[in-house]
Amino acid sequence: MKLGLRLNLYRAARLEVPVETVRAAERLGYHSVWTAEAYGSDALTPLAYLAATTRRIRLGTAVVQLAARPPATLAMQAMTIDALAGGGRLILGIGLSGPQIVEGWYGQPWGRPHTRLRDYVTIVRKILDRTEPVTHDGREIQLPYTGPGALGQGKPLRSILHPEAPIPLWLAAGGPKNTALAAEIADGWLPMGLGPAGVPSSMRGRPEFDVFTGATVRITDDVRGTLDAMRPLTAMYVGGMGSATHNYHRDAMARRGFAEAADRVVELWRAGRRAEAAAAVPDEYLEQSALLGPVARIRRRWNEGFVPPGVTGVIIDAAGVPELELMAELT
Repeated sequence: MKLGLRLNLYRAARLEVPVETVRAAERLGYHSVWTAEAYGSDALTPLAYLAATTRRIRLGTAVVQLAARPPATLAMQAMTIDALAGGGRLILGIGLSGPQIVEGWYGQPWGRPHTRLRDYVTIVRKILDRTEPVTHDGREIQLPYTGPGALGQGKPLRSILHPEAPIPLWLAAGGPKNTALAAEIADGWLPMGLGPAGVPSSMRGRPEFDVFTGATVRITDDVRGTLDAMRPLTAMYVGGMGSATHNYHRDAMARRGFAEAADRVVELWRAGRRAEAAAAVPDEYLEQSALLGPVARIRRRWNEGFVPPGVTGVIIDAAGVPELELMAELT
């Protein structure tokens, strides 16, 4: 089982990269450290910083948002960071986000996201492969661009910079279409809403195909208090991060077997009853992706099959180095 370290920098009002914690994870043999982005700090810049302050740990995005940059820009940034890191350390996890951010923050149409994701990943891979000047005639993205406003002078180009090593492309996905797309065109999957049944059989056992899920780890004598502290953020994501027609966090909760509770959280949140929405988040739902309590309790839950079948790695949200050490011992 591979271990990753999750950095929640994107949720902070001030950016502070915990370099010493990342170095501790590296010393403990962690496979990777992971950043993300929403509408605060971006996912890639901290990885460039960590490339200079670490030596071996892999640098992953979970995830970069598709709408944040054209595919060529993402490929350029990926090759640049991986070169700074010494080659072979970067993992690009790519995700769609949702229409509230895509249209509200990036000023782009939601369009046909499944089709756009296929075009986007295909172009990034073509650029990274560097076998020929890049052209792509997709339904959502075309290179060279020949649409409205074009001069008709676009030229197929090949990256000046040569990749130091292959850069794997992973997809974050939850729904059936994009999950199938991840299995078809990606090198790994970051599942959203993976339940106890685990990874679909069709995606298991593929050589070099990784599936990483997440886990919050807290060594504490106050399990109840820790669960209660987790509820408001969970309720905000499930109830407040989606629209009436596109609510991926609600859908993820439902896929994990808590559809009725998810609908109740959404209902209460939209009614402005946020404390009640938080209280409606079930303990069992939180503990599906959390290892909380004294060391003996965490060890027992891990050994009883905490990780769903087919998962190859767990990205840890740790309170500190003791949690990192414990998870390194358990694996």
